[in-house]
Amino acid sequence: MKLISYFYGLWIFLFALFAYWQFNDPDPEVWVSIYGVAMIFCIFGLRGIYPKIPLTLVVILCLLGAVYFFPGGVGDWISAEWAQKDLTMKTPQMEENRETFGLLTVALVLSPALYQSWRKK
Repeated sequence: MKLISYFYGLWIFLFALFAYWQFNDPDPEVWVSIYGVAMIFCIFGLRGIYPKIPLTLVVILCLLGAVYFFPGGVGDWISAEWAQKDLTMKTPQMEENRETFGLLTVALVLSPALYQSWRKK
């Protein structure tokens, strides 16, 4: 089995967990959908299917969303998360910071599939 198959297999599992954890979020329909779409593209990647236009749209939209939500003080946010020692949301800014990195994670994980989609003739 190729290394990329293990990569996508791992991310299918992780995105399923991320989607599950979003059910107690203030906007679960948005985030369960985002992680569900990422999971579907990972399943496609596992099978060697790389739909060029949809992948391009998803990666671009995730990057734009991450830029939009990007936190001003990443160091302060990480320090606050570390100090509270649990994953409960204490401020709306914490939630936006987490959403930023969720979108960046989706974009980064789907980037190899996007590369493959544009590489194939």
